[in-house]
Amino acid sequence: MTLEELERVVAARAEASPEESWTAKLLSKGPEKCAEKFGEEAVEAIIEAVKNDRARLTSEAADVLFHLLVMLRARGVPLSEVMDELARRQGTSGIAEKAARQG
Repeated sequence: MTLEELERVVAARAEASPEESWTAKLLSKGPEKCAEKFGEEAVEAIIEAVKNDRARLTSEAADVLFHLLVMLRARGVPLSEVMDELARRQGTSGIAEKAARQG
């Protein structure tokens, strides 16, 4: 599955009833709750990375990607804009890119 396919899954689930879809239920609670859930999943992924549990890290990373897309949807940011930003940064070292943001 690609991130674009996953974005379509999130969009389809967002249109379902909150009683039938976890995604719709989460989105109905607002962007702040979506951001909070993304943060929880990110922390869980960090914990599994520190513990060096490959299987759990893989599972938590999937949750992170899913909830990132839910959070983006909650704020009306399409994945294509994120991908465009990554493309814009391509060819620039991470050190130079970070310095440019701080300048």
